Amino acid sequence: MSSASPASEHQTGFVAFVGAGPGDENLLTLRGADLLSRADIVVLDREAYGALLRHCRQEAEILDGELTAHAVHAAKDGKVVVRLCAGDPMFFSSITDEVTACAKAEVDFEIVPGVPPATAVLTYAGIPPATAVPEFRIVDAAQEQDWASHAACPGTLVIYNGVAEAVPIAKALIANGKADTTPVAVSSGGTTTEQYTVVSSLARLQADLKHAGITEPALIVVGDAVGMRERMSWFETKPLFGWRVLVPRTKEQSAALSEQLQSYGAVPEEVPTISVEPPRTPQQMDRAIKGLVTGRYEWVAFTSANAVKAVREKFEEYGLDARAFAGLKVASVGDATSRALIEFGVKPDLVPTGEQSSEGLVAEWPPYDSMLDPINRVLLPRADIATETLVAGLTELGWECDDVTAYRTVRAAPPPAPIREAIKGGGFDAVLFTSSSTVRNLVGIAGKPHHVTVIAVIGPQTAKTAEEFGLRVDVMADKPSASALGAALAEYGAKMRQASVEAGEVPRKPSQMRRGARRRMK
Repeated sequence: MSSASPASEHQTGFVAFVGAGPGDENLLTLRGADLLSRADIVVLDREAYGALLRHCRQEAEILDGELTAHAVHAAKDGKVVVRLCAGDPMFFSSITDEVTACAKAEVDFEIVPGVPPATAVLTYAGIPPATAVPEFRIVDAAQEQDWASHAACPGTLVIYNGVAEAVPIAKALIANGKADTTPVAVSSGGTTTEQYTVVSSLARLQADLKHAGITEPALIVVGDAVGMRERMSWFETKPLFGWRVLVPRTKEQSAALSEQLQSYGAVPEEVPTISVEPPRTPQQMDRAIKGLVTGRYEWVAFTSANAVKAVREKFEEYGLDARAFAGLKVASVGDATSRALIEFGVKPDLVPTGEQSSEGLVAEWPPYDSMLDPINRVLLPRADIATETLVAGLTELGWECDDVTAYRTVRAAPPPAPIREAIKGGGFDAVLFTSSSTVRNLVGIAGKPHHVTVIAVIGPQTAKTAEEFGLRVDVMADKPSASALGAALAEYGAKMRQASVEAGEVPRKPSQMRRGARRRMK
């Protein structure tokens, strides 16, 4: 039996012990992701690392816990087994027995390093692991330690598994000659949006930790490097850090917005309020597609990405592609719809340069001119609940409109009870409304958001609907697009944070301002 090198490709079954990193799922190594994509069996702590299963094949067997005899036998029979390990498998390794079991069974194994918390958590907390003083010492408080030796460490001391004994450790360091003014930081939930760091000194640590609620996994950092956190903190100072944000859109629509919110440090939760379904009868769309191909229309106007999707699906049904738009003029209501068209292979001829709405589209639409326009018809494939603004505006400009139902929007099923309770009880820090229908449907299926929740809307009409339901509008996008709405919320969060800092107060999330909320100091 021989262990395999990371560069080799195994011809038979094997077990890979893969470092899952410190918490942020994006810190998984490329080698780790590749092995997960090929795994037949994955063994992991699902609660801690379940998000990494997105790299796996759908048919992979998932085992929650430690490596079992079943998994070892499967590897011996030719299966690829991945055992996900916390941090780096070789840092204070807890897998020695599992590796030994592989060796005894004469099963090939590989150990893939992961990003260790000792460096990653410090970096995410804005504390440089190595400073001008070269020594960087890592100790495990779960093992017996010589605190006199550690007190003499001139550089940075990082302590694993020490939260429960943080105060006795601080006292031991002071008793053995470490200055009681030495900076110390305790950081839990490192590299995730639950990261929470208390900065103190050895002398004040007991008082500062008293109401902090710090739990494992956490790191204690001792040394002058902690003093650099105020200048170098970049993660916990993101504008929406730790904010729980409700995104009430369809799954397809919410993906890009959720990714944008995550870049601001938020924790988005997608709660579909609208389900997009085909028309009850297809005949109207069938006639519209036939008319589009046979030259019935001069223009086709798209007012949503869903409309583009509906037409695209109909094209595929008939064996057509974007070439069927040859000779037609295409209008798009805004950026998101334009992206959907371009992905389809169609570049829009008209996109509003001002307000991205039906009103904005009408404002820039050319009037019908019988000398220039051979046909005066416009195809409008839209939702069943679309407003009459566009039809009325185009009719006034001399165009004849075929307003066709391309898709229906129906209210989605209510979210699970915990989500409904969080909405009404102030568990969400913000909710983003991207249309009037999302306001009506969310209130209908889950109830009104709590008064401490920040209400952000995509435009004036959505704001009006929110106010009709008794909601206070805090944020409005400067243009009607989901990305602009996300950016507006981030700007609002940044201003809230800055105001707290300037007032000498600890920044708090909106959900922490409701009565009875736990208010721990950061």
